[in-house]
Amino acid sequence: MEQGMKEKEITSTEKNSKALRERSSSSEIASFLKVAAEAGLAQSGRLIFALDATMSRQPTWDRAMTIQSSMFDAVGKAGGLSVQLVFFRGFGECRASKWVINAAALRDLMRGIECRGGHTQIAKVLNHAYRETKKAKVSALVFIGDMIEESVDELCKKAGELGLRGVRGFFFQEGLDVNTENGFREMARLTGGAYFRLGPDSARELAELLGAIAIYAKGGLKALSSSDRGKARLLLEQMRR
Repeated sequence: MEQGMKEKEITSTEKNSKALRERSSSSEIASFLKVAAEAGLAQSGRLIFALDATMSRQPTWDRAMTIQSSMFDAVGKAGGLSVQLVFFRGFGECRASKWVINAAALRDLMRGIECRGGHTQIAKVLNHAYRETKKAKVSALVFIGDMIEESVDELCKKAGELGLRGVRGFFFQEGLDVNTENGFREMARLTGGAYFRLGPDSARELAELLGAIAIYAKGGLKALSSSDRGKARLLLEQMRR
């Protein structure tokens, strides 16, 4: 009888031990998969595209759609990048999409955006990029706009904070406003990024530049330096100043 009880106790202990090992193993596997997924996401590179969709861009919005669509095509060809679309318009409206690998999906989403009157909200874009890179590394921020209606000093402070986090900002200006150009150039400098002006026939040039930025976002300066793209050299010249 006593022996039978001992056998039952041993059997019960073994079962409990086995269950504990299984739970431990399951927990370890789940933890490993989470870390692996996060590592894979970081290695693939993360890129934020941000757009000014305020009313000042309405006169050229159709043309801008063509130009901006080319950036998603360029990134799609590069592959292996997680991309997020951010835009602002109207009275305090600033939205961000989910992170996706399929850049074409964001291109289609962007084409459905309509301009609405309101002031620029570039500070919100920079704050968002800062929060995102604290969660998981953001390699680059691309911003397309035509105006700055906020404190340039405050924006530069936020850009500097992004730069310290290793997020390079690439600012594309539509139009000829001098104050906006100066602000964009300074934010690009503070983040170690680059500034470019968009013209009437910029679709092809932007696609090539975005292709170079995608290469950087995936593989860093080393990959960009090794690229044979002509725009890669132009990008490097600004980034190394």
